Amino acid sequence: MSLEKNKIIRIEEIYLKLNEDEKKLTAKIAVILGIGEKEIVSYGLVKRAIDSRKRNDIILVYSVDVLVKNPKEIKKFNPRNRVRFVEPFVYEIKKVTAPENRPIVVGTGPCGLFAAYVLANAGLKPLVIERGADVESRAKIVENFLQKRELNTQTNIQFGEGGAGTFSDGKLYTLVNNPRSGYIFSELINAGAPKEIAFNATPHIGTDKLRLIVKNIRQKIIALGGEVRFNTCLTDLEIKNGRISGVILNGEEKISTETIVLATGHSARDTYQMLFDRQIEMKAKPFAIGVRIEHLAEMINRAQYGAFYDNKKLGTAKYKIVEHMEGERSVYSFCMCPGGYVMGATSEEGMVVTNGMSEYRQDGTNSNAALLVSVLPEDFPSKHPLSGVEFQRQWEKKAFVAGGSNYNAPAQLVGDFLLNKASIKIGEIKPTYRPGTTLTSLDECLPDFVLNSLRKAIPLMERKIKGFSNPEAVLTGVETRSSAPVRLFRDEKFESNILGLYPAGEGAGYAGGIVSSALDGLAVAEAVIDKYLL
Repeated sequence: MSLEKNKIIRIEEIYLKLNEDEKKLTAKIAVILGIGEKEIVSYGLVKRAIDSRKRNDIILVYSVDVLVKNPKEIKKFNPRNRVRFVEPFVYEIKKVTAPENRPIVVGTGPCGLFAAYVLANAGLKPLVIERGADVESRAKIVENFLQKRELNTQTNIQFGEGGAGTFSDGKLYTLVNNPRSGYIFSELINAGAPKEIAFNATPHIGTDKLRLIVKNIRQKIIALGGEVRFNTCLTDLEIKNGRISGVILNGEEKISTETIVLATGHSARDTYQMLFDRQIEMKAKPFAIGVRIEHLAEMINRAQYGAFYDNKKLGTAKYKIVEHMEGERSVYSFCMCPGGYVMGATSEEGMVVTNGMSEYRQDGTNSNAALLVSVLPEDFPSKHPLSGVEFQRQWEKKAFVAGGSNYNAPAQLVGDFLLNKASIKIGEIKPTYRPGTTLTSLDECLPDFVLNSLRKAIPLMERKIKGFSNPEAVLTGVETRSSAPVRLFRDEKFESNILGLYPAGEGAGYAGGIVSSALDGLAVAEAVIDKYLL
């Protein structure tokens, strides 16, 4: 294999033991490439992962990009390592002239923020509207709900600057293989994210750091000529001859536009209804519901890392687990929050919704994850496109009542849940959900097929993670907002059946997480820019 000059060499699967210093990577790179260490100009980490399959011999696995002085002199490679050339990906944004009626971006989650940022870089000076408050005010309003149970239906854990992800772990790992991901990570780092998100296999930012990052991206959009308005809700569309002609904000203000990027998130139920009334094409889609399960973080660490459970190189342990069972629907973990907290994430009065979050240090006493079961349109009460929303509401209302009708969440110990009896006393593991929990039975809060699947899966998961079915582990219900219950139609140019309306991100049914939502925002923004270039 010959190497060409000025090419980056990527080497994958370089192994270090936990007691080895990362500086040893230089020597290992040299051996793999068959050159002296002085021939290496530089290298950068592309990925760092933990291989804990052998708990008595945990190793760190690296991928690196290398520059060498004389690529043509490299004659041999260690066959155990995957070595290849890679071209650096440069994300280029085309420049266009701003139209008289600027584009409007609805929502400031990762999809809306990155769409607006790209449009602003292109010179389109977008107007960005967000129904909730700015991130500083939002944090105070959310804390007021968590302490005093006073729900603000416009600003909460679902709505406000940064979207639902602002009160999560800031998880950035994704299965989407798209070179634009590097641009997203780079911009997040420029906005204040930790540099290690660029190479950690399971990168996260943390709720505490995300608040500064979304504020910094907002300020960049404004500096580029964009405008950001908070406490501003899209309440109607103006449509002429099958095309967008304007919007109505907060029920009264009219603004003309020919372009709307609709990035509302998965909980804007009133917006879904308005879109349906305006004959925007949509259909119900599958999603998943379930509970949050909490264990002691140290127990998960021991189960995953054995004797190395407190090694600082490993951090707080994560897991991803799934059980496929004959005769029942599969159960899988979702949005795992190491050293995290279970949060009250409702956005409508008289309902209880759970979610999980971690701060950057992931140093809370408990670790939690959603345990979810898929639900299908056939499970919904009707064939209406918004029947999935009603399905969610049904169980969220039941959870509210089971919790005491005061925004407490219903909770049950795993041991009691498996024995089908109500819990009356907390054990070693203290629930972290705020505003608070009420011990009860979860049987009234979830469909029978979900309860049956969970009862069969949890004991089986014990075989993969020791202690997972600990009788004192806490189940808190209900988790219903894992993804959107609706998918809005869009064509190959990302437009809906109404021209000029661009459904985007998780709320439109095209993404599932921070990175995939941001990527969808980029793709839609590129389509908008191309329209203005015609």
